[in-house]
Amino acid sequence: MSGAALTARPLALTQGDPAGIGPDIALAAWLQRETHNLRPFLYVGDRQVLAARANLLGVTVALEQSDAASAAEIFARALPVLDVPVGHPIEAGRPHVAAARSTISAIETAVALCFKGEAAAVVTNPIAKSVLYEAGFGFPGHTEFLADLAMRATGKACTPVMMLAGPKLRAIPVTIHIPLKDVPAALTREAILDTCRIADRDLRTRFGLTQPRLAVAGLNPHAGEDGAMGLEDRDLIAPAIATLRQDGINAFGPLPADTMFHDEARSRYDVAVCMYHDQALIPAKALGFDDSVNVTLGLPFIRTSPDHGTAFGLAGKGIAREASLIAALKLAAKLASQTEENRT
Repeated sequence: MSGAALTARPLALTQGDPAGIGPDIALAAWLQRETHNLRPFLYVGDRQVLAARANLLGVTVALEQSDAASAAEIFARALPVLDVPVGHPIEAGRPHVAAARSTISAIETAVALCFKGEAAAVVTNPIAKSVLYEAGFGFPGHTEFLADLAMRATGKACTPVMMLAGPKLRAIPVTIHIPLKDVPAALTREAILDTCRIADRDLRTRFGLTQPRLAVAGLNPHAGEDGAMGLEDRDLIAPAIATLRQDGINAFGPLPADTMFHDEARSRYDVAVCMYHDQALIPAKALGFDDSVNVTLGLPFIRTSPDHGTAFGLAGKGIAREASLIAALKLAAKLASQTEENRT
C-alpha cells in the first residue's frame, strides 16, 4: 500500500452504547473537525440513532452512508457513517439490552476494517458492560474483547495492556478489573514482566521513544519498607525489575506510590507502571480528566478510547464534553502516522 493510500485511511469510530453519550460526542467532534485538524473518521454505528440524537441536540450535521474507502473524501462535507442498525427504538439516556448486538457488531466491524487495511485505527466510544452482560457478552470489558478479536484474526494470542495517556502522565495498571482483595494473588512476576515489556516495545514503536523510562510502583505503603509492610515489593516486584534491567529495559523501582506523581517525580519517567487499577487511574484522571486517553498496548492494531463512561444521565442534553474523544481521535491519528511512517 502506497504512502498516499495509507494516509487516506480513516479512523474507525464505534458508536459505543447508542443510548449513552457516544453519539453526542461523535457529532461534536465532527463539528470541530477543522478546529482540531482531525483526521477523517468513519462512524460505525446506527445512522438513525445518530440522526435522532442530532435532532434532539439541535445541531445540524449532514450524515452520509459510507464505507472506509470513501470516508476521507466525504469527511469535509458530511459525517461518514457505516450503518450498523440497532433494530430497536433507542432513547437517549435509557439503555436497552436490545442494542447490545449492534454495540458488539460495531466493534467487530471496526476491528475488521483495521485488519483489512481499510482503517488506520480503532477509536471506541464507551460501552455499558452491564447491558452487554445481560445479552450474554462473555468478556470483562472492551480490552479483553479486542484481544479475542485479534486472536481470531491472526491465530495468535496477545496480551492487552491498558494505558491511560494524558498530557501530564502515562499510567499502566498491571492488574485491572478485579477486587482489591484479589490483587496480591493476581500480581505475578510474569504479569509484571509482560506488562513492562509490552509497554517498552509499544512506547518505542508507536510513540517514538528511543529509551522509555518505566517507573514501577510498589504494591504496599512505602513500597513495603523492606518487608515490614508486606513482602510483595521486596520478593516479587524488585526481582522483576532486576530482570527487566538485565534485558536492557530502563525500569526502576519499586517506588512508594504516594510520592510518584508530583511534578518533579513525573519528570523522571515516561510511564508509571502501577500494581492495580486505582493506583494508576486515580492520578491519571486527577491530572487529566478531560484530556486523558485510554490506549490499549499489545494489540496488532491501534486502539484508543475516551477516558470516561457512557454517562447516560448526560445523553441528549447537550452538556456532554467531547474533549476526551477529540484527544482519543488525535492520539489515534498520531500513532497511525507513526506506524505509517515506519512502513514507508
